[in-house]
Amino acid sequence: MRYFICFICCLSIFSCKENVKPSVKTLDETAKQIHENIITIDTHNDINVKNFTDSVNYTQRLETQINLPKMEEGGLDVSWLIVYTGQDSLTENGYKKARENAMAKFDAIHRLCNEIAPDKIELALNSDDVIKIHKKGKKIAMIGVENAYPMGSNLKDFEKYYNLGARYISLSHNGHSQFCDSNTGEKDSIWLHSGLSELGKKAVHEMNRLGIMIDVSHPSKESMKQMIALSKAPIIASHSSARALCNHSRNLDDEQLLLMKENGGVVQTVAFSSYLHTEKHENRANFMNQLYPKIADSLGFKWVSRSDFASLTAHERAHFMENYPKVLKIAKNKASIMDNVPPAVNVSDFIDHVDYMVELIGIDHVGISSDFDGGGGIEGWADASETFNVTLELVKRGYSESDIKKLWGENLLRVLDEVQNVANEMK
Repeated sequence: MRYFICFICCLSIFSCKENVKPSVKTLDETAKQIHENIITIDTHNDINVKNFTDSVNYTQRLETQINLPKMEEGGLDVSWLIVYTGQDSLTENGYKKARENAMAKFDAIHRLCNEIAPDKIELALNSDDVIKIHKKGKKIAMIGVENAYPMGSNLKDFEKYYNLGARYISLSHNGHSQFCDSNTGEKDSIWLHSGLSELGKKAVHEMNRLGIMIDVSHPSKESMKQMIALSKAPIIASHSSARALCNHSRNLDDEQLLLMKENGGVVQTVAFSSYLHTEKHENRANFMNQLYPKIADSLGFKWVSRSDFASLTAHERAHFMENYPKVLKIAKNKASIMDNVPPAVNVSDFIDHVDYMVELIGIDHVGISSDFDGGGGIEGWADASETFNVTLELVKRGYSESDIKKLWGENLLRVLDEVQNVANEMK
């Protein structure tokens, strides 16, 4: 099935006259037709509330990797906009600050859909909404929550988040939360709960009851295994890749992937350089890290590493994030005309992970995500305007239109339907 398109393309080549060169053009046209026919869903795009105002917003072609003009240009139909909160102390004061951050991001997404650009984008709450909005010719927003930390110990907030449109939630991020251990525990083998806490076990039940997909991209392996054992519904990994190809704790190993298949869930392969190819990423990063400070200095601010970002003041963080995409863009352009630049992790490396997981757990359990504006982006899919290149690579690999439709969102929507059906049964 996957090789049908390539077979047809080969027949076309041999049946044409010698002076015709249709191979590349045929693949490109085939991919474009498929890209237009299907609904493309990216399950993880971070946001900054400063980009949701009357004067600066997603109707403009901002430096952000995700915005409406870039979605239009690349043919990306659905963006899961993320309510992300970093991990802080497990105290009421920490929860309060985090809660304010989360509410600001919910407000920003609703403002985009209801006030800033209601004629261009709508919020979807289920698969039927996605199809209806797509038929109107509009772009689609959906909401995922990266880290349940802002909820404190209040399980009622899951329903509050659900009513605000959240349709998947991760119980932790980079650091152990009150709900479960994070993958980051692998670094020092220090665990807080040995998987899920008692509150986390109740949270799994609550998400099942409400119809919220459980996201296991950041929780630890033991947390993930316990979630699968407790959940009455399929789960997702909203932005993770295959650990067999890239040994990073954010990726899923073969045991986890097979559990995802058994559970009926889906793994959304993520276009995050360091989660795809360690050697290429590190060689390229080491080279680019020599450029970034010089470019930042020319723009009038100090460049800091990812590990030092947390030490900045709120004002310094805001200034850094405002200039961060500018530095990356300038550095990328500069590197493109330099000699002996290490190759970047690219779309081919990304689809290698798709291939691996499809072979291991089947086409029905694999999807696509970018983590744009949260560190994601690779050569060939650096922002939403280049989304077509992913479809083109899938066509080159021999995936059929029905396969590509599943990878680009049908699998994810199937899981969402099943999760919501479980919720209806529980009610």
